[in-house]
Amino acid sequence: MVADRSIVVAGAGAIGCFVGGQLAASGRRVALLVRPRVKTEIERFGLRLTDFDGSEKKLAGGQIALSEDPAIFHSAGIVLVTVKSADTADVADQIAQHAPQDAIIVSLQNGVGNVATLHERLGGRRVLAGMVPFNVVAMGEGRFHRSSSGDIHVGEDAENTASALSVPGLAVRASRDITGVQWGKLIINLNNALSALSGMPLAAQLANRDWRKLFADQMAEGLAVLKAAGVTPASATPIPPNWMPTLLRLPDMIFNAILGRTMKIDPEARSSMWQDLKLGRKTEIDYLQGAVIALAEQNNVDVPLMRRIVALVKEAEAAGKGPPGLTPQQIRG
Repeated sequence: MVADRSIVVAGAGAIGCFVGGQLAASGRRVALLVRPRVKTEIERFGLRLTDFDGSEKKLAGGQIALSEDPAIFHSAGIVLVTVKSADTADVADQIAQHAPQDAIIVSLQNGVGNVATLHERLGGRRVLAGMVPFNVVAMGEGRFHRSSSGDIHVGEDAENTASALSVPGLAVRASRDITGVQWGKLIINLNNALSALSGMPLAAQLANRDWRKLFADQMAEGLAVLKAAGVTPASATPIPPNWMPTLLRLPDMIFNAILGRTMKIDPEARSSMWQDLKLGRKTEIDYLQGAVIALAEQNNVDVPLMRRIVALVKEAEAAGKGPPGLTPQQIRG
């Protein structure tokens, strides 16, 4: 049976190591498909999971299976795909070659296009969309730190895969509208680029009204595109996406009071795009802002601010000098 076999994490970076580690800490059989650097790090230091609420879990290197060989998929009942969007096709081909035909594939990736790629490459296999709302920062020496709150959402299915993945410290909820949830998360994730361009922690950025207004204006462009395309974004928080631009523009005192009731953010939380620029890696800008721009072109909606932000991120990628430390005024141009 699928439930009796391993949960294999395909592409165990920050999110994959944190999610896989939480599952393993709760007694689930977990295997991580990792890069050599991550394998060496975990074998040496173990896996240490810390949280914004101060909690901590430790696993010795031998408590979780690690491999650089995709043949590790052969024992999978569930495969959690956590690779960057650009690597989805490659990992799908590895899954197709090695994983059992009845394994359930769950995408826990940014963006909205990965499930279509997985379906295309994996034929008739069961593929579920998922959404991870929180940030995880790789701190080094085997430590992975969750720096913001939220529960994972996975598409509802007959096998109740969401329940099978839900453990203490890692709540996973089934969603009947996972496409809407993914679009809602993508609209929030538009701030990843602003975090990367500023170099600021997310909490400090959200505490600054000029940054919030910039985020609000970019989000308003995105929401206008979704409306024109007939897409209804859903929220994984009590705040509907369509309310967010208005909320972000509120004075600091009112905004901070509302944010504190709906989401917890570690003072040092950073976006994955900030991490990518810092490490000289290609970002996922084409799968976030790029997905909205593609939809805008199909529906004749102008998104000048979003196009400006994409251009600045690509300039920072090409320069290879890390986050450029821009101000809201410089981003607006």
